[in-house]
Amino acid sequence: MDFKNYIRDIPDFPEKGVTFRDITPLLKDAEALSAVSDALLKLVGEHGIRKVVGMESRGFFFAPILAARLKAGFVPVRKNGKLPATKISESYALEYGEDILEIHSDSILKGERVLIHDDVLATGGTARAVCDLVERLGGEVVQCVFLLQLDSLNGVEKLKGYKVNSLLHY
Repeated sequence: MDFKNYIRDIPDFPEKGVTFRDITPLLKDAEALSAVSDALLKLVGEHGIRKVVGMESRGFFFAPILAARLKAGFVPVRKNGKLPATKISESYALEYGEDILEIHSDSILKGERVLIHDDVLATGGTARAVCDLVERLGGEVVQCVFLLQLDSLNGVEKLKGYKVNSLLHY
């Protein structure tokens, strides 16, 4: 199945000059959703992963699916002010701005093997901030896996030293 047929390009969103890769056509098609979940799981392989971390908000689509299939826990990383319990924070640069991510302080135990997932690897700032959060809690980042990667933005450079896999490249 060619997953790119299920990705819609939205020009000039969220601002002029940016092409947004919309994955909602893929999400609404049951066969494509199942197939892409299988394909992402194959990218991950078997690594004794204990937690899958997904970033707000589109990382929440596949990270829980991967966690369930890997028999691992799911940990959400949210934007500033969204988590209710004790947390740690990390600031990061976006493709078109800056933000802060947070994770609950008790979500990852020292030595736990962690998979990080988001839908898109763009500039790498979000994924790098999440790697830093996981490591500050004592987790071991085993791999970062993405549905799609925007190669021209070279975000993989910010993830040097980590295993990175992406299903689709643009």
